[in-house]
Amino acid sequence: MQLEMPGMVRFGRAICGDLVQAERREWWLANGRGGYAAGTIAGSLTRRYHGLLIAPVDPPLGRRLVWAKADAELVDGEQSWPLFTNRWSGGTISPAGHVHIESFRLDGTIPVWLFAIGLIRLEARIWLEPGADTAYAAWRLLLGPEQSSRKLSLRVRLMINDRDHHGQTAAGQFAPVVESEEGGLRVCRPDFALTLRAYRGVIAPAQQWIENFDLPVERERGLSDRDNHLQVGEARLDLVPGEWVGIVGSLERDPSPDLEAALERWRRWQQGVLDEVRRVPEMASPPDWIAQLLLAADSFIFARPLPGRPDGKSVIAGYPWFGDWGRDTMISLPGLALATGRQQWARDILLTFASFVDRGMLPNVFPGAGDKPDYNTADATLWFFEAWLAYVEASSDRETLAQAFPVLAGIVDWHIKGTRYSIRVDPGDGLLSAGESGVQLTWMDAKVGDWVVTPRIGKPVEINALWYNALCIMVDFAEALGRPTGPYRNLAEQARVGFARFADERTGGLYDVIDGPTGNDGSIRPNQILAVSLPHSPLMPDQQRRVVALCGDRLLISYGLGSLAAGHPDYKPHYTGDPWHRDGGYHQGTAWAWLLGHYVLAEYRVLGDADLALQHLAAMRDHLFDAGLGTISEIFEAEPPHLPGGAPSQAWSVACVIEAWWRLQRARAASKR
Repeated sequence: MQLEMPGMVRFGRAICGDLVQAERREWWLANGRGGYAAGTIAGSLTRRYHGLLIAPVDPPLGRRLVWAKADAELVDGEQSWPLFTNRWSGGTISPAGHVHIESFRLDGTIPVWLFAIGLIRLEARIWLEPGADTAYAAWRLLLGPEQSSRKLSLRVRLMINDRDHHGQTAAGQFAPVVESEEGGLRVCRPDFALTLRAYRGVIAPAQQWIENFDLPVERERGLSDRDNHLQVGEARLDLVPGEWVGIVGSLERDPSPDLEAALERWRRWQQGVLDEVRRVPEMASPPDWIAQLLLAADSFIFARPLPGRPDGKSVIAGYPWFGDWGRDTMISLPGLALATGRQQWARDILLTFASFVDRGMLPNVFPGAGDKPDYNTADATLWFFEAWLAYVEASSDRETLAQAFPVLAGIVDWHIKGTRYSIRVDPGDGLLSAGESGVQLTWMDAKVGDWVVTPRIGKPVEINALWYNALCIMVDFAEALGRPTGPYRNLAEQARVGFARFADERTGGLYDVIDGPTGNDGSIRPNQILAVSLPHSPLMPDQQRRVVALCGDRLLISYGLGSLAAGHPDYKPHYTGDPWHRDGGYHQGTAWAWLLGHYVLAEYRVLGDADLALQHLAAMRDHLFDAGLGTISEIFEAEPPHLPGGAPSQAWSVACVIEAWWRLQRARAASKR
């Protein structure tokens, strides 16, 4: 039996007709190549990252905005109605086509609008071609009284661009060669050629710059809030009740404009994602919100071919502005690839990253075309062990483990003798120390100019929880492969005994950092939860309970754990302002969604109540109707109403919730047996 395509995300006129509400809700699509499309329910642009096709023109992640908008008007003789909304500099909203939206929904991940104007009802959809830099914008006149006698059509203005997706364009900045060809236009630029074709219609060239789009979300982020796009053509599409009409925009030379066939391919791709999930027993019949997140999870994994590894894969850390990060990829891998039944993908990702291990370290930021990897991380490498453990447990693939074991053993050796950024084991207590002035090495990695906001030089608590966990994993791996276990067992025991130094009698929890430049840091932060949530904990049961209680009491919100407890002098209740203010508050109170999964697993560990842990997790369902629809934001403000912020679709936010739900379901099934 197939899993049913989720259709939980749906809004009526109360949301769609209210510009503030319609703009704060965004749809996001990805094509498996690192490309994406995004926009608002209202149809207006509020970010520089909104567009119908943002494509990796310079693979793997040289992403450029190439197709910006397709503004459609419904035409009935001399009358016309806009089916789009635009914001202009100065605050003008013109036209306000969102008022004609009767409903908006996600069909899986496809955004679907229903426009209602009198007796006229028109459906619109946008989707991408799986594995190709191709986008579709389609409309369908629904059957209704008197429709057969009316000659309705659409007039669609097609706007393109050629800029980095982080940038902005000045009017007249570029002048493409626009060529008419059968069924549409070919827009030629030095690095790409965009083909625009009509389905059941025609496209005529019509060039003019459309200037001064207002981008309020960029203004909120303290960034430039204007953009300009070039209209290259105007399409005329005749509407026939029940039949699709529309536009395909593609970097492929000869894209098929057959909308029905293209829509069916996308549906099969989405259904394939859910069918893969059925391989995992605990995921055979998930609730609607988990099914929605399973589709969201698919959007982060993308192809990253490498010399000698054409099947290489990696993980986009978040949309829209992140690339693939070592830390985020390893944290996300169990939820994105193993809970979803894609063990081969997990293997491809692990082997892709294994080829970049250098001096016992995984890169933090994966290299773009022609770039070198950046190894400024103390934790990505340690999460690599946890990802391998999850893969081996799910797959029982000892052959690949044997292939990777020398790499993992080499990592341990480098950490013992010392590697970059003063990362090394202290022989006195068996703990890992790390950090140098001016460098950020843990996940709390905000840096503004030369200011490292949370430097955490010394022995951070989660780094050492991960180190102990990695050593225990190496004991298990060595035993499974018939290798000597003694060295790893001795290192793990030394680290376990040394970990007792993190106990903070004042709070009942753990110090965040010990042996730092100014001594031990007793700030109440969520990093200590990993000492309980990871498979191998260095803490005794009573210590585990105290840590979970402290984090639950001082840091837990509905959507994650706060990064710093209220009352600390550096606590920031809100995440707003320009980059300096936002980065300064990134880890100073702001709550992180990825930590919710670790909290509920830690809570289950100490209480043994899977139902209670699942209740905490289920609070995330409500968020799927806000911000990035059907996905999970990167962060939330520390204070009610805990507004979402950061990237509206974040890999580890989605992955850690899925992983926690999967593991809790497995625990419930085991308890029943």
